Amino acid sequence: MFKIITNTADMVQYDLKVEKDIDKLPVHIAEKLKFWANDVNNNGIIEVRKCKGYHDEPLKGDRKGQRSIRLSKSYRAIYIEDKIIVKIIIIEVNKHEY
Repeated sequence: MFKIITNTADMVQYDLKVEKDIDKLPVHIAEKLKFWANDVNNNGIIEVRKCKGYHDEPLKGDRKGQRSIRLSKSYRAIYIEDKIIVKIIIIEVNKHEY
């Protein structure tokens, strides 16, 4: 179906679980995730966070230290930022219950 291939030089990387689950996502969600990852790789996470459409926000509670972006009203991607070696690791994409 849809496979995201990341270059090891890219800032955005995918957790093994995300790589396995990406084919199960609706195509438009996987495409939006790929678009966001390419945007981060090309412009940097600081610039991409300025785009209000992603609703990039820090998480609280058990997920403190993680951030999320909205891929749609129902789906979000959760990521962590490694500032030492400057990379973003997407650790989960889930259907969010409201």
